[in-house]
Amino acid sequence: MRATARQAGWQAARQAWRRLEPVHSMIYFVPEGGRRYAELGLHGMAGYFASRGAVFGRASAELVIATFYNFNPALVREALPAAWDVVTPEQILDARRLAAGEALRRAGIHELPGLDETLGLARRAAEAAAQNLHGRPLFAAHATLPWPDEPIDQLWHAQTLLREFRGDGHVAALTGEGVSGLEALVLHGASGDVPAAFLKVSRAWPEEEWDATEERLRERGLLDGETLSAEGKALRQHIEDRTDALALPAYTALGEDGCERLAELARPFGRGVVAAGLLNLGG
Repeated sequence: MRATARQAGWQAARQAWRRLEPVHSMIYFVPEGGRRYAELGLHGMAGYFASRGAVFGRASAELVIATFYNFNPALVREALPAAWDVVTPEQILDARRLAAGEALRRAGIHELPGLDETLGLARRAAEAAAQNLHGRPLFAAHATLPWPDEPIDQLWHAQTLLREFRGDGHVAALTGEGVSGLEALVLHGASGDVPAAFLKVSRAWPEEEWDATEERLRERGLLDGETLSAEGKALRQHIEDRTDALALPAYTALGEDGCERLAELARPFGRGVVAAGLLNLGG
């Protein structure tokens, strides 16, 4: 396939993923999640690390540090393995699934037209991804979970699988380029896409470590002051392109036309999540 055709395939698949991604990612912000985790005795980031890491069973802090990639290890170790003295992995997984369904129903996402067709395409992509487990630990663990019964819950599960499949590929791309988790955050903040202050707080990196990492990236020629240099922009684009390519095994099952159709169908679902305020920080 010619480079231009490959690029078109990447773009169609990326668009399909990006437009539906809010259906998954809202679980990190909605109050339903925090409330259900708190009912089990977990609060704050302990609920996040346990609910996402429970697919590994009684996951160690080290396993979560490795697979989640960009969190300050000290923050993870505050939550794990202590969380498993409070809840079982099965309990927190059930709580997460129920919270996701509650939030999506509160926003009326389950009533949007096109749900069945959107789900059909997303599930086909997710099931295709499950034929490509090698090197995808967080995705593979999620792929062992049973499919829920209701269509809106299935859609959330499908997009969760696609998100973790893509995420494992992104970690592989970063690792291959010698970019650590903290360096990836600093480069992301320097791009201007997400405020660096938010990344520092949400990933709990101390100011001195962040500053030292910025200095190392300047020495590598990837930063110009606190913004990306031309070389830094090129590296980020290369990593994003590589991530797109590594995500393709999931979307090849749909073909370019199927990806474009999924992107078209997914638009009102993603916009509905945003319009309902499900992605507001702090719930």
